[in-house]
Amino acid sequence: MDLQSQVLAFLKSQKLAVIATNSADGAPESALVGVAVTPQLELVFDTVCTTRKAINLRRDPRISAVIGLADEETLQMEGVADEPIGHDLNQVRDIYFQAYPDGRERLNWVGITHFRVRPTWICFTSYLDPKRSVELRFG
Repeated sequence: MDLQSQVLAFLKSQKLAVIATNSADGAPESALVGVAVTPQLELVFDTVCTTRKAINLRRDPRISAVIGLADEETLQMEGVADEPIGHDLNQVRDIYFQAYPDGRERLNWVGITHFRVRPTWICFTSYLDPKRSVELRFG
């Protein structure tokens, strides 16, 4: 299995991430979100547009995430978030709804939106098998 496939398999096995965004004054703000992953290692999550994370990402799209809290494996990611529209939105929603079928019900919520996180850096660490650890850089 190549390194990107290994990272994708790990991400698909996870459901939650702690993300960090930047507040208006530059302070970090963290949140726990349910995530899905695209074949390109992009994270997808939904939120209401009035949340701190949505407000922060609309102003400053830089984001970081930590995924994996058990089994002595973890992934750190840095990236850039956007709110897809049109065909891209339909694609990320399809991926998100595969992981979270109840996400379709949230489409009725006022202000619901979906963010996609395109990675710029990923560090996967396995404390059980350090040979599996990998660092990836994008674009």
